Amino acid sequence: MQTMKRLTEAYRRARIEEFDDDARYVFLSDVHRGDGSMADEFLKNKNIYIGALEWYHAEGYTYVEVGDGDELWENREFKHILWANGSPYRRLKRFFDDDRLIYLYGNHNIQLRDPRFARACFDTIPDDLGRPTPFMPGLRPIGSLVLRHRDTGQEILVVHGHQGDVANDQIWPFTMWTFRVFWKYMHAFGVRSPSSPVRNMFKRHKVERNYRKWIQEHQTALICGHTHRQKFPRDGVPYFNTGCCTFPAHITGIEIVGGQIQLVGWRVEPDANRYLHVARRVLAGPEPLSRYDAPHEPGTPYRPGPRW
Repeated sequence: MQTMKRLTEAYRRARIEEFDDDARYVFLSDVHRGDGSMADEFLKNKNIYIGALEWYHAEGYTYVEVGDGDELWENREFKHILWANGSPYRRLKRFFDDDRLIYLYGNHNIQLRDPRFARACFDTIPDDLGRPTPFMPGLRPIGSLVLRHRDTGQEILVVHGHQGDVANDQIWPFTMWTFRVFWKYMHAFGVRSPSSPVRNMFKRHKVERNYRKWIQEHQTALICGHTHRQKFPRDGVPYFNTGCCTFPAHITGIEIVGGQIQLVGWRVEPDANRYLHVARRVLAGPEPLSRYDAPHEPGTPYRPGPRW
């Protein structure tokens, strides 16, 4: 029940972003940019991620980071993450400078919901001589986003997905403490925390059942991350999960382009000349977004009786 309540709160507080069939969005989550140490789960996919961002920027996409982009549970200070990931953050700055960056926080960077903390992280960074220089001034991560089609009124809720997950939502300070003093070092050996749905199958399925229940009750599509398991609906219930950027050798995400939605993956592959390159592949879809629309007046998604 907590998940249902927290998702509804997220919907009501969400930033509204209007879009049309010409819009292009890519949704990536759970990047977990770390400090470059052995415990940094992002390190192995850094080049794949950079290659994907280069392509999305060149193709005119808006980049939506669906939470847990910065690993602030295991690392106390953002500057250590920034120093280890200058190249990825330079790519993010390009989207920011072009007004094509939407930044959601998740449980692993929930500190960014504090505007003062966000300002300290993003407004300025030191240059080579230690002098403060503008970075992404004014960037204020949000907790939830509603995409609203300006012609049909169709709505899609975008959240990280930790809402209502007790260990990662209500008591996150304690869970973060366990990561900093214990699980960070266990991650270096591939051991996962049982508080995470990533390796806890029962917990993951429970979270996903709650997502689907909320979708059916509120007749609104959902895009999220958090579980690290990519999902594309096969039964019509519009639950989309981006997957993550910390798989052993690939990353996954959701794209909306041309009025359609699809699940994609990126990995390093050899081409016909045996040169390695970062390759994109459609894993599921595309499907028309209109397939998942439950017509209603914008801003009033609550209707009795599931449609899907």
